Amino acid sequence: MEQKLIAPIAPNVAPTIDAPDSSVARSLMMARHVISPVFSRPADRLRQIRIWQRSWLTRPLAWLSIFGPGLIAANAGNDAGGIATYASVGAQYGYGLLWMLVIITVSMGVVQEMCARMGAAAGKGLSDLIREHFGVRGAAFAMLTLLIANSLITISEFAGIAAASELFGISKYLTVPIAAVCVWLLVTKGSYQRVEKVFLAMTFAFFAYPIAAILAKPDWGMVVRQTIIPTIPQNHISTYLLLFVGTVGTTITPYMQLYIQSAVAEKGIDMAHYHRERADAYFGALFGDLISAFIIIATGATVFIASRGAGVTISDASQAAKALVPFLGKYAEIIFAIGLLGASLLAAAVLPLTTSYNICESFGFERGVSHSFKEAPIFHGIFTSMLAFGALVALIPNLPLIQLMVIVQVINGILLPIILVFILRLVNNPDIMGKYVNRPIENVVAWGTTILLTALSAVLILTTVLGIFGVSSLFGIPLS
Repeated sequence: MEQKLIAPIAPNVAPTIDAPDSSVARSLMMARHVISPVFSRPADRLRQIRIWQRSWLTRPLAWLSIFGPGLIAANAGNDAGGIATYASVGAQYGYGLLWMLVIITVSMGVVQEMCARMGAAAGKGLSDLIREHFGVRGAAFAMLTLLIANSLITISEFAGIAAASELFGISKYLTVPIAAVCVWLLVTKGSYQRVEKVFLAMTFAFFAYPIAAILAKPDWGMVVRQTIIPTIPQNHISTYLLLFVGTVGTTITPYMQLYIQSAVAEKGIDMAHYHRERADAYFGALFGDLISAFIIIATGATVFIASRGAGVTISDASQAAKALVPFLGKYAEIIFAIGLLGASLLAAAVLPLTTSYNICESFGFERGVSHSFKEAPIFHGIFTSMLAFGALVALIPNLPLIQLMVIVQVINGILLPIILVFILRLVNNPDIMGKYVNRPIENVVAWGTTILLTALSAVLILTTVLGIFGVSSLFGIPLS
């Protein structure tokens, strides 16, 4: 039986692609740290799983293949910006923000499940539904939000490349331009699949965090208490809010909600076979944020404890790498740099590419790396501009790279409610979803997340503006 490739976000990548492991489709999947086979129908997928299950050696891989877009989407936050943000949280507040990660995990699972359900019920991607039900202006607003958010994240990926190169003792003025040119050539010339496995393998360095967290011997009683009981500091409110919003922004990204819905829709999953995708959405949220928690714990048990509770603002990658010292010793910086470089290169290639596809697909422009610049000027223009812009910003002299990556996630968190409102309006529309509209509890969680994040973002902006004008406290509470 002939199998037709269905690319998660970018269908019709190239007319000549007809195998399940085509370069662009696989890069979209692999770039999020999980290899998940994509088949044209659920029956094909289950048949392949049964074949793999015949060998006990491949059973773990077969089980993993049941999961897909949700697991990939959830791990998207563990890129360069995510690592910088989680490490900053642990270094500044120890385990004090772990309770927040519990809430974010619940919100993330609900939001991802909503998008997966829309993909199965409507059979269309989020950008398609936004254009159909909100018109060209609504689509333009949503795609502009996506473009801004993803352009900023692309900057953070090149900042990650710069930070990693500096750990190797190489100037960013050499590595960043080379990385930008190489990524552009690899994607546009169709040779990206030759090196994507190398980039992916490099990112597995971050799986050292769970081991490092255990070897650092944290006070597990305190870890559990601060995971269950919320703690809010009485000072440094602006820093606390900044890291709170940044953590939400790097965990529940606008881009990945478009990804998961498109992935489910393009795989042809219908509601009769949707139960596996529901499990995937929630399992992905739990697994991804468990890794995030270990990053916070490892950094808290090393960098924060070393500060004797004063907290440390991470200013360079070498400080973030200290969390891996209990496991990797003198090799901590090297392994951290390898992981940071691999994650940054993967995202720097995939993020601009998929952004170009989403925008061009939404407005009907010609798209695809198989087309020349003359044939698809909008597609190539967006892709090239995002790469160039990200690289140029990362080359600014004396730029605080780690702080830049965190600020980008904060802006991502501020923009997230815009996409969430579109999602909630669509998922509660009976004309689209039929009987599969949100249940009351799902609306409570999703709308609560949207409102709370909007309110926190407003307070963060207010405290930032007040700080600029020299206001150091509000209602007797120190702002910084």
